[in-house]
Amino acid sequence: MSSTNLRVHIYGHESAFLDEVATQFQGRVSHEAQIESDVAIFCINPNTGISPESIAIWQALDDYLLPRLIVVTGLTSNDSDFDDAVMLANRVFETCVTPYLVLHDEEGAPCALISLSDLTITNYQSGISEKIESTDEHKSLVNEFRDEYLRAIDQMGSDAFSAGLLFPAIPIDFRTGLGILEIKNFLIQL
Repeated sequence: MSSTNLRVHIYGHESAFLDEVATQFQGRVSHEAQIESDVAIFCINPNTGISPESIAIWQALDDYLLPRLIVVTGLTSNDSDFDDAVMLANRVFETCVTPYLVLHDEEGAPCALISLSDLTITNYQSGISEKIESTDEHKSLVNEFRDEYLRAIDQMGSDAFSAGLLFPAIPIDFRTGLGILEIKNFLIQL
């Protein structure tokens, strides 16, 4: 099925930019579990956490092995942190994987993603995505996270996301476009 024909449902707290996510990925915001869906996107704003309703919907979808993505929004404020959102998702949903880690500029704003599969950096500072090679320092900093990610992919299989067995967590920033292409690349797998 092409990603433009997917039945995408968006869940989360209202502060997690649900309408923006729905518009960007041609989905529909829902407040109850939709089993007639191809993929569920759970939006988390690290400043407000995960609502009990979102947790209940996640659990309701477990029986159907529905592919699920976790999209972390609201990362432009100083209090927001992708790692905190992932830790929270791991605690209240299921163990998720982080195929990308966020790199920050001098002011602390998210500006790039480093891929844990190939260690390339996608820089979003100029408003367009620019692929660059990571430095030895970057590679050293993410080595442990990369090993963990690759181990999960190896154990679960390369099609684990589309089978509803592996749950990627990806940051998104609508201002710069950070994460949009990366999320679309997961949706293409369906």
